[in-house]
Amino acid sequence: MKVYHKRLGLFRDPAVRRELQTLDPVRDHQRMVHLLTAYEFPFDMTRALELALFHTYASPRVSGLLVKTGEFERNGQKRYDDTSRLIAEFMESGYDSESGQRAITHMNRIHGHYRIDNAEYLFVLGTFVFYPIEWINQYGWRRLTESEEQALFYFFREVGQRMHLQDLPSSLPDMRSFMKTYEDRYVRYAPSNRRVADATVAIVQRWFPSPLHPLVPPVFAALLSDKLRQAFGYQRPPGWVSGLVQMGLWVRKWPLRWVTFKPYPALIRNTSFRYYPKGAPDIEAVGPDLIRSEKTPLPTTHRTD
Repeated sequence: MKVYHKRLGLFRDPAVRRELQTLDPVRDHQRMVHLLTAYEFPFDMTRALELALFHTYASPRVSGLLVKTGEFERNGQKRYDDTSRLIAEFMESGYDSESGQRAITHMNRIHGHYRIDNAEYLFVLGTFVFYPIEWINQYGWRRLTESEEQALFYFFREVGQRMHLQDLPSSLPDMRSFMKTYEDRYVRYAPSNRRVADATVAIVQRWFPSPLHPLVPPVFAALLSDKLRQAFGYQRPPGWVSGLVQMGLWVRKWPLRWVTFKPYPALIRNTSFRYYPKGAPDIEAVGPDLIRSEKTPLPTTHRTD
């Protein structure tokens, strides 16, 4: 697998984009997702997937389970880093690699301890497809090509198959239709939504000095749609807050057309995990303590509505 390097230690290599233009989204989506994640949009992909997970808490069917487990409120940073660790592995290495297969197997083992309907899995999977597309097209240093959007869809569809999901949409329009139907039916306010959302905001607040903590909730609210704000019981932030957030995201993307300040490639080995200051944990070392100590049979089907 070809590895690219910055030019003069600062400028992105245009050969990455040239390779992407030669690849087929059906045949080569694992390589395309690696290039998008490790070279083209490492910051944007991380922020988009963070917001994708946040979006899922707007469904009481998802947030209710998270409140029941208590993991987010007791071990929020650990759960955040554990989730990031597993997703990063199969996005970086591919779902067919040895480490990618281990990450999905371990993820399935963790999920197998909970009763989760097929529809909720598909809902989460859909956010992982659409949030990167929508975020990068709005805030990235360039828009995704149609081929790159298709690659994200095919990649996560294959991940869904390895999670033993049923009724996977066969195309991007079909997945978009499923997401609309699901959200019209289930996304609405519930106290559990607010509890999980507030716990997530508290995690992010701890990333910054205490004087900046009051800024985190309105910034989060500024990045949400009106529908999601209502589902969390959040107020629309002042117009000047939304304006500053949008302006900051627009300003950052212009120099990124030529330069990049992230590691190149951005890989797990050069990523910091706040809960794991000594470095990325082993794949099987993440997850709730009780689950990590057990060998649980993997689920083969999920109940549908």
